[in-house]
Amino acid sequence: MATLLLTATVVLVVLGFGNHVLWLAAVGVLFLYVRYYGLWEGSDTSSGGSSGGGGGGGGRGSLPSTYQAYRERRDREARWQRRYRRERPFETRRQAREKAREKAMQKAYEEREGAV
Repeated sequence: MATLLLTATVVLVVLGFGNHVLWLAAVGVLFLYVRYYGLWEGSDTSSGGSSGGGGGGGGRGSLPSTYQAYRERRDREARWQRRYRRERPFETRRQAREKAREKAMQKAYEEREGAV
């Protein structure tokens, strides 16, 4: 994905010599690249051990560098999930009903397949 964004940026810059709007689009694509992939790949692992509080930062699918970072991320996600369930009870109930319905349909399908 990063290669695709950088290629799109180069194409927009080349085509942008006659159209300034394409230059702005290239800047936007570069912004997306920096926002989601960082300026340099692996910059999270090369920095020091302590992570400050707050922001999600880093790659979204990357593994935490330490067990402590993993625990902090896991606890933060658990807090958000509890908050979501508390603030949106109707949505939570709807999701639980859908999950139960899918589970029942899967069970019925497995029983039907077992009978054949």
